Amino acid sequence: MKKKILRIVLLAGTLISLYFVPWILVKAWILPLPDNVQEQVDEAIGHGFDGMIVYVDQAGKPPAFYTGGWKDRENKISADPNSLFKIASISKLYTAVAITKMVKEKRLSLDETLADYFPELAGRIENAEKITLKTMIQHRSGIPNFTDNSAYWKDEQANGKRALDFALDLPASFEPDKGYEYSNTNYLLLRRIMDKVLGYNHDEYIKEKILIPLELKNTFFSITEVDLDDVMSGYYVGYEEDFKAREYGMMATAEDVGIFLRALNDGSVFDEEEKEIYPYEYNHGGLVVGYQSLSEYHKDIDAVVVQFINTNDFNGYEWNLSEITINRIVKIIRKKN
Repeated sequence: MKKKILRIVLLAGTLISLYFVPWILVKAWILPLPDNVQEQVDEAIGHGFDGMIVYVDQAGKPPAFYTGGWKDRENKISADPNSLFKIASISKLYTAVAITKMVKEKRLSLDETLADYFPELAGRIENAEKITLKTMIQHRSGIPNFTDNSAYWKDEQANGKRALDFALDLPASFEPDKGYEYSNTNYLLLRRIMDKVLGYNHDEYIKEKILIPLELKNTFFSITEVDLDDVMSGYYVGYEEDFKAREYGMMATAEDVGIFLRALNDGSVFDEEEKEIYPYEYNHGGLVVGYQSLSEYHKDIDAVVVQFINTNDFNGYEWNLSEITINRIVKIIRKKN
């Protein structure tokens, strides 16, 4: 009898656990690999994404563009590879490159602390006198992430104008350089430090030192600089609203991001000394309401892959699906290589 009860309990546990398995991810992962990237994009749209752009730059081949779904769902406008997209945290790469150049120019030092630049934050950000610029760039500062503060999301657009307030007077996540925790507050502060040292907006410095030399003519810093019709719509699962009119910082075409990412990875965005200074990552993703992006360089196939998807849900599986999708795209490229 005890064995029978145990079997029933184990069976019930198994059935319950199966109920919570994210089957959409299992399906996306185990489906046979398509023959080409376009088929993979079409398959991803079938998983529930509204629209998608993929850019592939493989050495020795002309850049390739793939699209699926909608640029604008309401007006039934198909995805356009030349659309501007809100790249969110991919912008951290541009910030890190710009800081590297300022260090080379001896305008900044990676060893200086947050308190050196903003003494008023000592006591409001724990360990401000020990947090260096380098630990901030590498997310090893221990400064709390303002987007992890639930109060921030009660009115995200309004609160974005005072985002730092949502990271002040909180305990540090860890001692500086003793752990890792991704924190948007790091880069909010780094950009303010750049502004203070430069005496003008850091966007202008990024434009002068990165965008113009690389001829990135389709990269912008605000929706106020562009025609909204050129921006890909953004959607959040369960909402009809198009989020493209919201201000989320940098926007670019997939091609511009791809050109920048190759220049970062092959070092051509730097001079020799800057290459040695650069302290951050070489690939990155981005996530804001309605938009998720991934930009990757794969050395073994000498290929840059940029993937833009205009659908997300912070509590769902959309981000995981996007990672599965780009991994499958890279596998297809490797297989054909």
